[in-house]
Amino acid sequence: MPNPAASAPDAAGPSSPTSPTSPTRPVRPSSHEDRAGHAEPAGAARASAARDAAAAEALPLAGVRVVEFTHMVMGPTCGMILGDLGADVIKVEPLDGDNTRRLLGSGAGFFATFNRNKRSLAVDVKAPRGREIVLRLLAGADVFSENFKAGTMDKLGLSATVLERLNPRLVRVSHKGFLPGPYERRTALDEVVQMMGGLAYMTGPEGRPLRAGTSVNDIMGGLFGALGALAALRRREATGRGGEVASALFENNVFLVAQHMMQFALTGRPAAPMPSRISAWAVYDVFTVRDGAQIFLAAVSDTQWALLCREFGFDDLAADPRLASNNDRVRARDWMLPRLRERFAAFTAAELAARFDAVGLPYAPITRPEDLFDDPHLLATGGLAEVDLPADVSGAGHPVHTRTALLPLALDGQRLPLRHAPPALGADTDVLLGELGYSADEIDALHRDGIVGPRESGRESGVGR
Repeated sequence: MPNPAASAPDAAGPSSPTSPTSPTRPVRPSSHEDRAGHAEPAGAARASAARDAAAAEALPLAGVRVVEFTHMVMGPTCGMILGDLGADVIKVEPLDGDNTRRLLGSGAGFFATFNRNKRSLAVDVKAPRGREIVLRLLAGADVFSENFKAGTMDKLGLSATVLERLNPRLVRVSHKGFLPGPYERRTALDEVVQMMGGLAYMTGPEGRPLRAGTSVNDIMGGLFGALGALAALRRREATGRGGEVASALFENNVFLVAQHMMQFALTGRPAAPMPSRISAWAVYDVFTVRDGAQIFLAAVSDTQWALLCREFGFDDLAADPRLASNNDRVRARDWMLPRLRERFAAFTAAELAARFDAVGLPYAPITRPEDLFDDPHLLATGGLAEVDLPADVSGAGHPVHTRTALLPLALDGQRLPLRHAPPALGADTDVLLGELGYSADEIDALHRDGIVGPRESGRESGVGR
């Protein structure tokens, strides 16, 4: 998300809370501390980089290099998506690291979630020699991605004019709060644009605007940034030039509520907040059942209504002419739903789930995020990848072994792989400097003079074994 501070890329702005607590489901300190949290010799890092390159060769963005100056969620999401698709993503961090690494509470999972399949370069960009390192990187890059406040890149000597002159083929992706216009200088957070963009109004009860339960605009803003980068790379094949891509939180939010805007345009009636809306379907609600458990149940067509009545022996409801069609049942919800609630209350949630599943009716348990670590479908289909997280990717202060959610897509039936975990700070600094042509003596001097860090670099993939 855009940073309220404009001075340097290590100034992280405040985060918007997503939940009162962070899930602590089955995680344990990793026994692979060298792999997850401590730097290893540069030779090991080079071997790891070679393995990562081999794993990426079959992916669609193999050979594409991305350099990112990002923090929090929006910018890192863009880089993560490109990295998952096979790009070599280099995360440039200040010497003390992206502040997102140290967030607590609802931000504790940000860095670990959105920075996998990347390499970390720790460098003082404000120092002339540090800036020279970054310019060398960008001279051979395909994409440059950033999500800091307008003007920050200019102050660092990385303006659009400089970068276009340096590398005309470079695609520059900018993630901001607003696209250029009257609002562009305002500070934006996910919560800010949800409030001013109608999403919070639609989510909470009337009079009680409520943000969505995840960083929806940040994540989708990064997704659109990645989509724009891919479009610009495709265009470059024809033009030979890179160009600029811009993605913004506010415009993303407007796109999310566009269906409600169109509803008003077509009906003349404002859309009601979700808790008090007139549903398009008659049975489409959460039911409290035996032992106080809750379950979502639905019947969204005449065929499904007939199946529901047949399965549960609701012959009286099936024969009632007032409930003949879905629209009839929508109009009858005031008296029909209380009857259904009374009848379903006698069942357990498990019984209802089994019977709805048996006849193909929509249903869902009310699940908490931490429950998804043990979801049988995700475990069976490879939707969660084992990962060893370094000690410095969160406020935990120690390596953690857990699972992480992969991108929700498959190519030729295969999920996109986790090639390596989110990097420890500066884990790839020496390897990257070597790739840029710096000698061992020059690298030693850069460390000695405080231009790059930490002194020891390198890591293995961090992929759980």
